[in-house]
Amino acid sequence: MTLAPPPPSGAAQAARQILRRLHDVMAANTNAQAKLNQVTQAIGEALDSEVCSIYLLRDGLLELYATRGLNQAAVHVTKLALSEGLVGSIARNIETLNLDEASAHPDYAYRPETGEEQFHSFAGVPIIRRERAVGVLCVQHAASRGYDELEIEALQTVALVLSELIANAHLVDDAASGTQSADQSPQQRSGLKLVDGMAKGRAVFHQPRIVIEHTVAEDVEVERARVYSAFTKMRDQIDRMASQAEFGSGGEHDEVLETYKMFAYDEGWSRRINEAIDAGLTAEAAIERVQQRTRMRMRQIDDPLLSDRMHDLEDLANRLLRIVSGQMGTAAQMGLREDAILVARNLGPAELLEYDRRRLKGVILEEGSLTAHVTIVARAMGVPVLGRVRDIRQIINEGDMLLLDAGRAVVHARPNMPTIEAFDVQLRDNRERRERFAAMRDVEPVTACGARIEVMMNAGLREDVSALDLTGADGIGLFRTEFQFLVSATMPQRERQTRLYRDVLDVAGSRPVVFRTVDIGGDKALPYMRESAEKEENPAMGWRALRLALDRGGLMKAQARALLEAGAGRTLNVMFPLVAEPWEFDAAREIFDEQRAFLVGRGKKLPSAIRFGVMLEVPALAETLDLLLPRLDFVSIGTNDLTQFLLAADRADPRLADRYDWLSPAILRFLRRVILPCTDAGVQVGVCGEMGGRPLEAMALLGLGIRRLSITPAGIGPIKAMVRSLDLGQLTPFVTDLVTRGTTPIRPALEQWGRDHGVELGL
Repeated sequence: MTLAPPPPSGAAQAARQILRRLHDVMAANTNAQAKLNQVTQAIGEALDSEVCSIYLLRDGLLELYATRGLNQAAVHVTKLALSEGLVGSIARNIETLNLDEASAHPDYAYRPETGEEQFHSFAGVPIIRRERAVGVLCVQHAASRGYDELEIEALQTVALVLSELIANAHLVDDAASGTQSADQSPQQRSGLKLVDGMAKGRAVFHQPRIVIEHTVAEDVEVERARVYSAFTKMRDQIDRMASQAEFGSGGEHDEVLETYKMFAYDEGWSRRINEAIDAGLTAEAAIERVQQRTRMRMRQIDDPLLSDRMHDLEDLANRLLRIVSGQMGTAAQMGLREDAILVARNLGPAELLEYDRRRLKGVILEEGSLTAHVTIVARAMGVPVLGRVRDIRQIINEGDMLLLDAGRAVVHARPNMPTIEAFDVQLRDNRERRERFAAMRDVEPVTACGARIEVMMNAGLREDVSALDLTGADGIGLFRTEFQFLVSATMPQRERQTRLYRDVLDVAGSRPVVFRTVDIGGDKALPYMRESAEKEENPAMGWRALRLALDRGGLMKAQARALLEAGAGRTLNVMFPLVAEPWEFDAAREIFDEQRAFLVGRGKKLPSAIRFGVMLEVPALAETLDLLLPRLDFVSIGTNDLTQFLLAADRADPRLADRYDWLSPAILRFLRRVILPCTDAGVQVGVCGEMGGRPLEAMALLGLGIRRLSITPAGIGPIKAMVRSLDLGQLTPFVTDLVTRGTTPIRPALEQWGRDHGVELGL
């Protein structure tokens, strides 16, 4: 595809005029101060600006380093903290300000020594080096006026070139310039626990840092040709990867790349890079210039879906920059040579799946959220993740030793020996517990009184199913079919769904697999589905799961047919999520019946038996459960959503952590009210929420009458150990009495009972 160069815009012409003079200034045999003085003069003249000033970050303060128009006596005297003034605001927020009346802005700070009271208008842009502001470039006029977009773009282009001059002259703090820190002292940073766990390894940057050494082009057409070539290579890479059906040990790589393809062929993006080259920048600097603008836009976006799309664009820009600079490959493509902890600003689920799990021990993100797709996938992989660790890529170097404790939400960089020794003790204890539990793979979960408990596992990815043999689980009590949708950039086609479901059943063999129909929407929004992408005030109780699937008839029909075809000749277990009323179950069941009749008409082989169940998460269903039980084969209680609905406590809100208690009397009494009628009706009832994966909470569930648990693979060993140390004949009356009275704090009472009776709870 040929990209015709657009005619230079007004912004490009203004910037090119300045850059021509800057090229001469930078090549001159003068000191840095003289060069910056000449830069302010050149910019002021080119933009017909009465004032042009440069502030640099030194010793944590923004120092007026050069000016045309302000009092020269203020140079190196006027200093502003990052919390002070318009200049401080620009550097702190990495934003652009364009004001026709500077003094009206709430951040305006008057400095009498500068003589700037006579100037009314103000425009300023950050000078950025390695994604951090190292200074501010600003212009001012006496007249009250707004600067047009062309002038702002010219300033931003010049600021990029200035960052090179400033860094080469070592005029700013090393930490601010993003150069490798000379400070090798131990560091500790906190963040947000995204996936629990501990890990020890060497820091590996997902994308190696690329240093742009030259910003001003010698020959614009040569630079344009380099970008054209890089675009062609990048698009070929994306097309080639998108044509691959699978990658690694399983996944949906090609679908994830569909979103990238959309941006890769976006003409607006390539046009903006071309315009930056017209301004006189090198190919690398032009890409970086557009990327800086993208980052500034991202900081202003509150919509998480739109923000994710901007991340996709930035990922592509990084890829293009690596191609044009000749520095190809992510850390995954280059391979991990030792135990590693991956460090990145953000990460996509497909990118995470590319890494060698034998070497990847943990992930640290500068951004990230509890509901991000990569968090969901990492949790399924069992990889600990710590998110929102501010500036982590600035305080550590590639290869630094890192100790990650996601449970305590901290990471130690370059730890001292006492810290390493203490961490190793904890890590060794955790490893020994895991090995002891792993040794129970072939041990059946039978209580001391002889009761057989079904301990099943939760899964969501094709490769998760291998944990059946590793853990000795009785089967898969919850297969989250939405994972395939979450790691895809487009709706997974029916044939692809069928392949996944058939593969899972093949690996499971005679062990049962319960497929939960797709639970998307709410906090698991999909960018390619408008209904799931709409912002909601209460997403957990919004347009999601079965509600959305019934509304999107095509979605439900495709999945029903895929499951029926995959289950041919076998028992198929289907569970519908978030059922609030019996008619919702009936409507979903009817779709399966219609698709079954369709397949019969086509002579297709069907499952030998189909068992239908509901996931009880909505408290309202308990009130009509007696009406629905005659039509159900099983009930699975989803304690995660059920608990937050019953207690009105958002499980993602750390302020409500103490309120979100599975051992609340209200929760246990409600569960008993559900379990008893199911047992009386002969309908199998189990728990598939996180509550069942915690030994103490699981013990309470067994005391209430639960005999089937479906939990994360990592929890199977500890739960088996607890089950085998337990006598239900002693436990059941104790739990019944606790729940009936409902006055005694239940958690400490259960803990004490467990200690007194030798139950292995890991306390």
